[in-house]
Amino acid sequence: MRDVVYNGLSNGRGLSVAAATLVSMDELEFMRGRVYGADHEYAGPRHGRVYGELVAGPLDGLLLDVTGWSAHDLAEVVALRTEIGRYGPGGRALYASRQADGRLFDWCGDIP
Repeated sequence: MRDVVYNGLSNGRGLSVAAATLVSMDELEFMRGRVYGADHEYAGPRHGRVYGELVAGPLDGLLLDVTGWSAHDLAEVVALRTEIGRYGPGGRALYASRQADGRLFDWCGDIP
């Protein structure tokens, strides 16, 4: 299992509590097209990068930057830190590539 951690975040743990508790904005629209682990000010995809889409689970609709990942890396289950999964802060959501090209990653569950 590949544990993906992005240290460039302001809170160091993934999505903010604000993103997890939105009520006035459509949450799906807020999340779609955003890159997992990206700075909130620059959350959209960047030119020249390769992304896979996270499908279902707490991170549904987010994009995962898979630039430079090998076929072996794409075949592994990835553990993505998130505050909005089953285990709250410190928990991780598991995603597995649906196909070898890494375009879609299906949710497999959550772990502490």
